Amino acid sequence: MEEYTLGNIESRFADIIWKNAPLSTAELVKYSEQELGWKRTTTYTVLKKMSERGIFENREGTVIVKISREEFYARQSECYVEHSFGGSLPGFLAAFTSRRKLNEQEIATLRQIIKENE
Repeated sequence: MEEYTLGNIESRFADIIWKNAPLSTAELVKYSEQELGWKRTTTYTVLKKMSERGIFENREGTVIVKISREEFYARQSECYVEHSFGGSLPGFLAAFTSRRKLNEQEIATLRQIIKENE
C-alpha cells in the first residue's frame, strides 16, 4: 500500500487547497503567503511534490483535487493500521481503548459501522 502521510505544514497547505479548490495558482500563492508565510517558490515546490503523489493537480494554472480530504485521511489511516498493527483493526481498537474509554455515542457509532459493513 502506498504511503499517505503529510507533515504538519504539508497538512496545513493541503487544507488550504481542499478548502478552496479549484483555485488558481496565484490564489494559492496568496493563501500560502498569508497562512504559512511562504514565498511563491515554496508554494510551487510543495504543490509539485503533492501533485507527483497524486493528491492534487496543477492544470494550466488551476489547482484541482484528485483525492478528497476524506479519502486521503482514510488511506492514511489504513496505512497506519497496516504498518503499526499488521492490518488488524481489532488490534488497533484494543490499543486505542486501553488508554481511552469509549463513550456511549462512540460505541453506538461503531456498532452502526459494523452493522453496515457485515
